[in-house]
Amino acid sequence: MSFSSPPNQQAYYEQVWAITRLIPRGKVATYGQIAKMIPPPNGVEIEAYAAFAPRWVGGAMANCPDDVPWQRVINSQGKISERPGAERQRPLLEAEGVIFDAKGKLDLKKFGWSGKNEDNIPKQAAMF
Repeated sequence: MSFSSPPNQQAYYEQVWAITRLIPRGKVATYGQIAKMIPPPNGVEIEAYAAFAPRWVGGAMANCPDDVPWQRVINSQGKISERPGAERQRPLLEAEGVIFDAKGKLDLKKFGWSGKNEDNIPKQAAMF
């Protein structure tokens, strides 16, 4: 089964945006980390969800409202993914105190968000 987008795209994106709004200044989360915070939609098996969800998070970031700190979401290597607008991401993160090495990588142990305020993460509703 192939899922190029979540079954209920808008509802999924809203969950992604709500989680992204919780990431503090000077911290980052990965696409996969955010995906793991959202339960699989009804009808999507766990294995399929694990394969597609980080891309769905990327889709949400590409379509987020202005109040979502999109710059705080990076790839699992601690780098900025190449895509339209990527050149704006590093200066925004550096303005928040995030430091990149010479290879364009940041230290996820230092700048990674633990998600410890997960009590504020929206729970899965029967929307899928």
